[in-house]
Amino acid sequence: MRLRVLGCSGGIGGRHLRTTSFLVDSDVLIDAGSGVGDLSLAELTQIDHIFVTHSHLDHVTSIPFLVDTVGGMRARPITVHATGATIEILKNHLFNWAIWPDFTEIPSAEAPFLRYQEIELGRTVTLGGRDFTPLPAIHTVPAVGYHLRSGTGSLVFSGDTGPNDELWHIVNQIENLRVLIIETAFSNKERQLAEVSKHLCPSMLADELAKLERDPEIWITHLKPGEIELTMQEVEECSASRRPRMLQNGQTFEF
Repeated sequence: MRLRVLGCSGGIGGRHLRTTSFLVDSDVLIDAGSGVGDLSLAELTQIDHIFVTHSHLDHVTSIPFLVDTVGGMRARPITVHATGATIEILKNHLFNWAIWPDFTEIPSAEAPFLRYQEIELGRTVTLGGRDFTPLPAIHTVPAVGYHLRSGTGSLVFSGDTGPNDELWHIVNQIENLRVLIIETAFSNKERQLAEVSKHLCPSMLADELAKLERDPEIWITHLKPGEIELTMQEVEECSASRRPRMLQNGQTFEF
């Protein structure tokens, strides 16, 4: 499997800052933040599946534009994989005819541009020999992370989450874990905000990584613009033994 970072920022502001989205091979998205908009039209038409971590706008903002742009160019609908709770939020608050048309009914309910597929924690979805397993996340709305498994290696993406003992119980059982992408949205001076919004700051990240019994590459995502340097300095100070690095647009991982 090959994962390409399309966006990994906690905000916008310049061509290097795009919100969360990862392209797996050429046909699967993990989240669909603003980074999807940098793909070419030909690349957009190849996307068959979107695995959504949660309903916040920085993770779903490109789904409406993607479906509207390429729906008529495709022979089958794009499938959005999400928890039942997240699907209901998307139906009620995004594809609701008020914010955006309901593409599960366009051009017809029998042959739509978009379809939903409900996922469950721990239940693996296999696509062309690639496994996608939802992992627990603790956030202000229903949320998950994902375990991607190729057969020879694994990558874990935490999604947006606060402290999460259940996640580490599962991750520590992944013997072929090569890459961990984990969020750290705020600097330590904003720890209270991190706690309220159910994100991590560097000191909280250190507490979480202390629960990790594997030794994957660790990459930090969802840094807030304006505090990138400060937050990464604090991450390195708090978790130096783990050698965490900042995730950046355009990076690729093969596993």
